[in-house]
Amino acid sequence: METPLYRQSLRAMRFSVILAGLISLSLAVRADVSTNEWLYLTNSFLRVGVKTTSGAGLAWISDASGRTNWLNHFDKGRLIQQSYYGDKDGSKWNGQEWRWNPVQGGEWKGTPSQLLETKVSATEIYARLHPRNWGGGELLTNVVMEEKIRLDGSVARVHFKMTYTGTNTHELRHQEVPAVFVEPELATLVHFDGELPWTGAALTRSIPGWPNESRRITENWAAYVNAQDFGLGVMVPVANELTCYRYAAGYTSTEGACSYFAPLVKFAITPGFVFEYDVFLTLGTPEEIRERFKVLAGSATK
Repeated sequence: METPLYRQSLRAMRFSVILAGLISLSLAVRADVSTNEWLYLTNSFLRVGVKTTSGAGLAWISDASGRTNWLNHFDKGRLIQQSYYGDKDGSKWNGQEWRWNPVQGGEWKGTPSQLLETKVSATEIYARLHPRNWGGGELLTNVVMEEKIRLDGSVARVHFKMTYTGTNTHELRHQEVPAVFVEPELATLVHFDGELPWTGAALTRSIPGWPNESRRITENWAAYVNAQDFGLGVMVPVANELTCYRYAAGYTSTEGACSYFAPLVKFAITPGFVFEYDVFLTLGTPEEIRERFKVLAGSATK
């Protein structure tokens, strides 16, 4: 199957994500606008932030202290952000044939997308923007991306929306919903791929290689954890498979190293197309992550 998800170089590794809500607790959430480049939300459990110079892509998640950021924002294609794929359009990435590929953060040479609006309240970050074509670099004014991020206790929720007003009909293909890039010390991928979800059956652990590998996620979530078994979990209810890889070059200190996965769904982008979905994020051990997502999954079926 042809797919641009199979990266051949460091600069091609990029993307999109989502923070998730769990239990609605009456805990203080505050907006913290530290610089012109970063917008943050913080509560008693989490601090999350978007990078305004990268299309307001999600670029920070840590505990409330803000000591360790687990997200990778090495270039405009990393982050947790929206990115979609269409047909070949004559564009090139670093000399390679590419395809129509609107990316929230910007294009591969570093030009950012165009933010149209940002709002930060005590409980939510909202952004609306025109993305850039990853390979060609042009601003795609016929695509509008939106995101809403809020914190609910130990879970962050991100709602993504893409509206396409162009006239081209693109073929059916796998889409990243979203791409998730984390720091390389989060090396072990944890997920459930069995036939009986949410029954407490054993989780699967692996260290992905290079290039892309595939996994089933029959509980609709996956996590990357470190040597202390702590990390970031991401749940996307609409997805039951993912693609993943690690770019480490042998050492976690290597510039540009990262761990990546993207939950996948398959759809075609056609005139008038609108797609929106939720992503949930939380920090913890695999057992803590799974239990929080189980609560979310149960709430969704009631």
